[in-house]
Amino acid sequence: MTLESDIHELHRRYENDDLDADSAGSDERDTLDAFLEALERGEVRAAEKRDGTWEAISWVKEGILLNFALRDIQPRRYGDVTYHDVLPLRENDDLLAKGTRNTPDGTVVRRGAYIGEDAILMSPSFVNIGAYVGDGTLVDSSDTIGSAAQIGSDVKLGANLVLGGVLEPIENAPVVIEDGVALGAGVRVTSGFVVGENSIVGENTLLTPRIPIYDLVEEEVIYGHLPPERRAFTRFVESSMGEHDLFEGGAYKPAVVATDLEASTLENAQREEVLRS
Repeated sequence: MTLESDIHELHRRYENDDLDADSAGSDERDTLDAFLEALERGEVRAAEKRDGTWEAISWVKEGILLNFALRDIQPRRYGDVTYHDVLPLRENDDLLAKGTRNTPDGTVVRRGAYIGEDAILMSPSFVNIGAYVGDGTLVDSSDTIGSAAQIGSDVKLGANLVLGGVLEPIENAPVVIEDGVALGAGVRVTSGFVVGENSIVGENTLLTPRIPIYDLVEEEVIYGHLPPERRAFTRFVESSMGEHDLFEGGAYKPAVVATDLEASTLENAQREEVLRS
């Protein structure tokens, strides 16, 4: 039996109401613990890039969900604080050998998260189960890394940033931030959005599949991903709601504009002309 097949079997039993937190024994807990250890070593990941497209690894997401379903809430200690959860926090003894720093007073890493070499985790920050933080990546103060979010190497995450988690449905890929990306302070990335490698995203930008990306490089409107080597920032475009009498002076909806990293900044009038064409 492999870890994958063991997780599939536990999931089958759980779906058939043959297994729950009360009936799970030492064998089942051993499988769940081995799964969390594999996540923390980076041996398994919640998503992988295949033929240029990020795909969810369903059995890994099954394993993450089973760690909630087959465990009881227990009182636990974090410093002087008692908290209540089904999982303890991740042991960070391996970070010293990796050359990775995690500052005190609020750097929280849940079990099942992978932290790479030469990374920096500033406090307060939170990294949830199934997340993958690549080598040389900076997680800045007040950042939240959601369940199963995949972050590449040499990524810079600005302060007060949120990367959403996508656990269900299990076939949906999570948020992905590829290698070399820089996200400004206050950026939010949700619902499985993919930020292409070496892109730069301006502060307070919201990236979600429901908001259009006006890619001025390829001159197209795209959804759900930002191509590699882009500089992106928030703009507002006219909304059809502006035709309603309540919206005197028009109504606008958020959009994201993406330009080439090497291109000079467009003047406001040029941007408006492109967006309205």
